[in-house]
Amino acid sequence: MSIVELALHQRVETLYSDHHGWLYGWLRRRISDGCEAADLAQDTFLSIIDDGTASDIREPRPFLVTIARRLMARRHRRRLLEASYLEMLAAIPEELAPSPEVQLLALEALQQLDRALDGLPPKVREAFLLAHLEELSYADIAARLKVSASSVKQYLTRANRQCLFALAA
Repeated sequence: MSIVELALHQRVETLYSDHHGWLYGWLRRRISDGCEAADLAQDTFLSIIDDGTASDIREPRPFLVTIARRLMARRHRRRLLEASYLEMLAAIPEELAPSPEVQLLALEALQQLDRALDGLPPKVREAFLLAHLEELSYADIAARLKVSASSVKQYLTRANRQCLFALAA
């Protein structure tokens, strides 16, 4: 292990030992499920480790809260996506419903798409979904989002590029 890696490891260890309990308590006050709060606390620190940003943190608690909020929002959005998909499946007659394997693959694809679109502005995400799921024209999307058709084109270019980068990673 190099000196830089050792220093980063020690920084993460110190950050974790100094703030994990506090972060868990902060999450616990916002989430009724203690196990979910514990998972989110762990995911917050894993995010820092994955990004290698531990040495850049100046104000640990606001930084941890920002990451935890993003993770909570992402988790909530994924649950809504899953619930919507399951609701749609429930509306299909049983004889036309896809197999459990196909259902799982579709749900995983939806989650991968959600991750790929994560971080994009809401209008960019919505334009992408309207174009690809509802097959709306640029003009229809522009009217729905109250923007110009050229903005829709820019939104879709940005979202499509984001998806391509996510697939390449």
